[in-house]
Amino acid sequence: VQLQASGGGLVDAGDSLRLTCAVSGGTFRSYGWFRQAPGKEREFVAAITAFSSGNRYTDSVKGRFTISRDRAKNTLYLQMNSLKPEDTAVYYCAAGDPNITYVSASEGYEYWGQGTLVTVSS
Repeated sequence: VQLQASGGGLVDAGDSLRLTCAVSGGTFRSYGWFRQAPGKEREFVAAITAFSSGNRYTDSVKGRFTISRDRAKNTLYLQMNSLKPEDTAVYYCAAGDPNITYVSASEGYEYWGQGTLVTVSS
């Protein structure tokens, strides 16, 4: 299984970016995006899951970020709008079969992409 993340870059506050994660070698119950800012621990951003509870987002990105998946292409996306300097981080995509309790936890995911850097300038 391989996950290849792309789409990061340097943008101004208020701009938009779309991250892409190409998944090969398998399909999974849940897919997620996590991020790690300099000097901080990795944190959950968003997840798309087969559970009836639907997509999940961390509070700080609700209404600005949208996670989606193209099943035919087995590709995961994260549309990020109204970006803020505090969104600056390395963004990682992840895939796995967590139980519902671990959908928003990094421990729930077996497979990870290499990360793509998003820098938001004020």
